[in-house]
Amino acid sequence: MTTRDTHPAPDGFRDECGVAAVCGHPEAANLVYLALYAMQHRGQESAGIVAADGERLRRHAGMGHVADVFTEDDLSRLSGASAIGHVRYGTAGGSSIDNAQPLVMEHRRGPVAVAHNGNLVDALTLRDRLENEGSIFRTTSDTEVILHLVARSRAAGLVDAVAEALRGVQGAFSLVLQAADLTIAVRDPHGFRPLSLGRLDGGRPVIASESCAFDLVGARLERDIGPGEMWVAHADGREESLHPFGEVEPTPCIFEYVYFSRPDSIVYGRPVGIVRSALGRELAREHPADADLVVPVPDSGVPAATGFAQESGIPFDFGLVRNHYVGRTFIEPAQSIRHFGVKVKLNPVRALIAGRRVVLVDDSLVRGTTMAKIVSMVRQAGAREVHVRISCPPTIAPCHYGIDTPRRAELIAARQTIEQIRGFIGADSLAYLSLEGLYRATGGTPGRGYCDACYTDAYPVPPVDDGARREAMRRGRGVEEVRTAPRTPDPGKEDR
Repeated sequence: MTTRDTHPAPDGFRDECGVAAVCGHPEAANLVYLALYAMQHRGQESAGIVAADGERLRRHAGMGHVADVFTEDDLSRLSGASAIGHVRYGTAGGSSIDNAQPLVMEHRRGPVAVAHNGNLVDALTLRDRLENEGSIFRTTSDTEVILHLVARSRAAGLVDAVAEALRGVQGAFSLVLQAADLTIAVRDPHGFRPLSLGRLDGGRPVIASESCAFDLVGARLERDIGPGEMWVAHADGREESLHPFGEVEPTPCIFEYVYFSRPDSIVYGRPVGIVRSALGRELAREHPADADLVVPVPDSGVPAATGFAQESGIPFDFGLVRNHYVGRTFIEPAQSIRHFGVKVKLNPVRALIAGRRVVLVDDSLVRGTTMAKIVSMVRQAGAREVHVRISCPPTIAPCHYGIDTPRRAELIAARQTIEQIRGFIGADSLAYLSLEGLYRATGGTPGRGYCDACYTDAYPVPPVDDGARREAMRRGRGVEEVRTAPRTPDPGKEDR
């Protein structure tokens, strides 16, 4: 039996994960800590670091934010010249310290740790097969499937064993692995999730899911780890770039540009903030509005709203103010306070909004319930008209590659027309950016260049495991799950 989460499902996308590695540096664990700190937005559920000193691995992990999981004493015990780290939001497996990464395994080639961003679409099928053959799993994470496959490989060396294991799985994986004397970074052939290589002074390599991590540790971005590339750093300083997978059409996740990555990151070779601004400009060209003020839904709607205002010539201002220190609110007053859950996060600036025709710009609209409350709040603040503009196409399908999206039945655009959604949220008008506009802003053409399955329902790698069984794995596969609360509340990202 699983415990029931007493909080309603958020009206939006949940974060995925972030990974980092530092090789050949005396303060490797400290630098990985900072890299994870910079990527906290990619996962707030748990954090962990594994360090290697050439002979053994040392691990520390816990539930909560990076700053709460690690103390100076914790980091001082993570000695070694190489380290990997992970911040997690669990898109497969329950919320438990057992699922905190990096996961570590002891086997005949020595200890190895792995940190994984992405989801395997055949994890349950593989897990069933491995369990039937005698494997015993400690976690409910699909990442552990990879470790079992590595352990079962008959390849002579770890690098070959990892390659063999990953050739046997399907789906999304951007991984960093740490052994006692080498570090591996590898990206699936489709390149669903980002992974980049940077250099510290002296040329020491750094790996991270986003380049914003390099900025904090003083490294420079060199390049992406390519789709299907396995990059290996040895303790003696040697580096290898291997390509153990068959060639396929790369399809990196386009939603990294729309929502997930930090706007100061460079992802897939493009600055995220500039792309988001371009999304807003495309949106203004496709769906202009006769209005007096452009207002972003903070924080992730800000770059697109800036672009919309620049292209349209309509003044921009912060008509909604976000409370960044709200945490989770467990005590809610009487129902007489309308829209309390949204008001505690966002508050309209009446002096800016009253008497004006407002364009609300956001990056996504998933269930629609939160946007309906925001529109109502803006009207209560005195807006004459409210026009909603969304800087991506309607979301009609869930993601199977590492983003926690609601089920298809919960996606409002999968079951209602745009006019019906407009009525539901109470806006005077509603418009989404077209798929063609999305590609004009990001590069490529529809059907090529990116994974856009959440907008098109066309999956580059069709899911093998059915939805009910995936949900069972998320909830612990019949094991009662007691959720461990972080040491401090988790503000997360604003709901959608």
